[in-house]
Amino acid sequence: MTQGTQGSAGTGVPEGAARAPRVPAQGRAAEGGGRVRPGEGGAGGTGAAGARGEHVHSETPLPRPGVPRPAVQRSSVRGQVLDALRTALVAGDLTPGEVYSAPALGERFGVSATPVREAMQQLALEGAVEVVPNRGFRVVRRGARELAELAEVRALVEVPVMLRLARTVPAERWAELRPLAEATVRAAASGCRATYAEADRAFHRAVLALSGNEQLVRIAEDLHRRAQWPLVGGVRGGRERAELIADAAEHGALLDALVGRDLDVVGALVREHFTGAV
Repeated sequence: MTQGTQGSAGTGVPEGAARAPRVPAQGRAAEGGGRVRPGEGGAGGTGAAGARGEHVHSETPLPRPGVPRPAVQRSSVRGQVLDALRTALVAGDLTPGEVYSAPALGERFGVSATPVREAMQQLALEGAVEVVPNRGFRVVRRGARELAELAEVRALVEVPVMLRLARTVPAERWAELRPLAEATVRAAASGCRATYAEADRAFHRAVLALSGNEQLVRIAEDLHRRAQWPLVGGVRGGRERAELIADAAEHGALLDALVGRDLDVVGALVREHFTGAV
């Protein structure tokens, strides 16, 4: 539920904790680590050109009727790049107001410009970046008003659902979510904003999934992700870590209120969580 402030992804991350990929500013030379390699990370590893999102002219013909067909491998490169860009955005490695070109980012990830451009176009649809003709994509500058509007919309969507769940979901089901709440505390202690953002979304996704409404979960996830984008000049260092830890602690308090079916506390916690979060 963390709202967007720009953090430092590499501050105090313990060994083994996930780090946000470092996406360089336009014009910087590609670095060696963190490359998205063809065939890694799941489906789509059917050769260098195919995995890079480039057109392949020697496609295997479709099998004849009656012949078993291989499972369709959805392109994973675009998805990997999109995930990496989202992580970099949350971590503050994509600077608000700066323009990034698809070829430069493609060089960074070790892929062609095509999957990067497609991923950036998705981020443009989500409002994270805007297209700059003949240059690339500019990371959108965000202000406090946008965060306040997102908090209001999230409260309108999630508070009524959580109040209904508080009346109907048995205590043992809430107990099953305790490990997810504890995971957010560990992620917050790492000081890695991107790691915390992922754990935070996982907790809320699990809570809302108890409603059985998949459309609700998707809409709430989109709003949540937007709320995690950084602000210009966000907090860093010790204050960043402290605010992440305070935000994570509210997850356990929310579970306690849900188990006790304390509707007043549930409503107050969720609203405060959205408006007062990092």
